Amino acid sequence: MALAHNPQKEDDELDFEQTVRPELFTDFVGQVQVRENLQVYIDAARRRKESLDHVLLCGPPGLGKTTLAHIIARELKADIKVTSGPALARPGDLAGLLTRLTAGDVLFIDEIHRLSPIVEEYLYGAMEDFQISIVIDQGVNARSVNLVLKPFTLIGATTREGLLTSPFRSRFGVFESLSFYPWEDLCTIIHRSAGILKIPIEADAAETLARRSRGTPRVANRHLRRIRDVAQVRGSGVITLPIAAEGMQRLGVDDLGLVEMDRRILAALIKHGGGPVGLKTVAVSVGEEEDTIEEVYEPYLIQEGFITKTPRGRVVTSKAYRHLGMKPRRDESMDLFNS
Repeated sequence: MALAHNPQKEDDELDFEQTVRPELFTDFVGQVQVRENLQVYIDAARRRKESLDHVLLCGPPGLGKTTLAHIIARELKADIKVTSGPALARPGDLAGLLTRLTAGDVLFIDEIHRLSPIVEEYLYGAMEDFQISIVIDQGVNARSVNLVLKPFTLIGATTREGLLTSPFRSRFGVFESLSFYPWEDLCTIIHRSAGILKIPIEADAAETLARRSRGTPRVANRHLRRIRDVAQVRGSGVITLPIAAEGMQRLGVDDLGLVEMDRRILAALIKHGGGPVGLKTVAVSVGEEEDTIEEVYEPYLIQEGFITKTPRGRVVTSKAYRHLGMKPRRDESMDLFNS
């Protein structure tokens, strides 16, 4: 039985993430190469007494892009202004932010791939020359005035790198791509979060949560929060292995970390002969938005070898058939992940 979603808990979830979010690179677990690269670039910028080059962070949701943005600002000893692509509908929205930045500040734009083309082009001058043009008056009296900005660092986060235009990408001096975490790193994160929240958890229970958290710290912390509820109501307050197993069952998370929507996506592909199937068809079949499927569910299913993407659409692998206990309808010799 899956636990019901309660919209009233969303603010609590946000507070929870803020509580366990690392504040320094030394507290950040995983993504070793990314952390080391960023630390070098930050140290070099500080020695030169310059602003850090603009940074683009890419990767699936929940891997730590926002956390890294805040850590970068803290390491630079700079203020950070936070916004998102959908929130910047007009150039004026962006101009208001840029003109309020002081020297060395960090501007973090989440979902930067969702910027409108006109706002994106407006950013070009700000990123390259630290200046923007503002149109004053209207009609025949309209005139353009160039405003000089204080040097700043733009940090963009995106789950859809492919949607960024080449001219936009080329204006970022630092490009880092985050990958899914091994379960060992997630286990460390779970123990750290449990310690901060004073949640007793046994080692084998933490490993169980880590192995079923889709390689994603945000998922691991969300599981920890829900399993804590189970431990307090169904146990003694300590997260043991049986409590963790019961909690995972209630959340609808199986041994490989797949949730109900993952299984529905795989079943929909199998229903259509195993593929190739277009994204729109999959979305209609499971009743979910295309963007959500492509950004939230597909990366893990591809990473774990349940589906592959071809020019003609999505194709399930033999691993998906085996996981759902179904017999393949096509020649498994064509399966790229046949094992």
